[in-house]
Amino acid sequence: MRWLVPLVVVALPVAASEDIADQYPGSPLYSKPIEVIPHVWSAIGATAPPTYENTGHNNNLSFIVTGDGVIVINGGAAYILARALHEEIKAVTDQPVKLVIDENGQGHAMLGNSYWAEQGVPILAHVDAAHEIAERGNRILEGMKRYNQDKAAGTFVAQPTETFEDQRIIEMGRFRIEVLHLGPAHGPGDTQVWLPEQGLVIAGDMAFHQRMLPIFEGTIVLDWIETWDTAFEPLGATYVIPGHGTPTNMDQVRRYTRDYLVYLREQIGAHLENDGNLAEAYYIDQSPYVHLDTFEELATRNAGRVYEQMEFE
Repeated sequence: MRWLVPLVVVALPVAASEDIADQYPGSPLYSKPIEVIPHVWSAIGATAPPTYENTGHNNNLSFIVTGDGVIVINGGAAYILARALHEEIKAVTDQPVKLVIDENGQGHAMLGNSYWAEQGVPILAHVDAAHEIAERGNRILEGMKRYNQDKAAGTFVAQPTETFEDQRIIEMGRFRIEVLHLGPAHGPGDTQVWLPEQGLVIAGDMAFHQRMLPIFEGTIVLDWIETWDTAFEPLGATYVIPGHGTPTNMDQVRRYTRDYLVYLREQIGAHLENDGNLAEAYYIDQSPYVHLDTFEELATRNAGRVYEQMEFE
């Protein structure tokens, strides 16, 4: 007897790409939110730099439908994006948004706080992210206005209403949600949202895989690697929603984040041993990563910053 096996079709998101200006023309959002695992959704942003065409939606805006309210991760890069995300949330559930969590103090994480503040929703951020928003928020806002033009309307700098230092545990509906600061990594106040019962981490800028990670002036690469090895990897996540790019797994983000940082240090270390200078360091071999989005914008800058960090180690 021949058994018939039903065909199962799994809907996957279109890969985030810096070559696609907008995947969701009917909305200011770059892409329509997808349900990554039951009750956890994410609107995946472009892997390109922020532009007028993508409305600055070049990171992931996620939300958790807990059964007793919705928790949003990332305010978004502008008022218009936060409002558009809220419309998508209301199409999924009638549960109210009860909390917004900013993954850091960068513009794409916090400028949309302005919309959520008008709705009376509490906003949570790490103390260092809150400090960055207070110190640099107005400059970040002016930068967003330059590329977003009329789409910047309504956006203002709204400070977090709550802060945490190491962790904040939230029990809401069917979810235990651990809001974590695992240690120094990409930038001040990097925040991860860990769902231990589901094995999913909303990693923020701890983890990259489809676009090249940027090393900022204040990013200490050795500290990022240590935080990864001692705190992030031990979570043992099955699912990863990174700060940028489609949902994936630990193997992929390890390959393009931790392993890339180790590779850069090895290449620069060899360059220093051969008495190489800074001007030459910009052009070390990064060919294993040339396929990543934003490679052209970031590779040489990353190499230079690692050289400056290692020169006097």
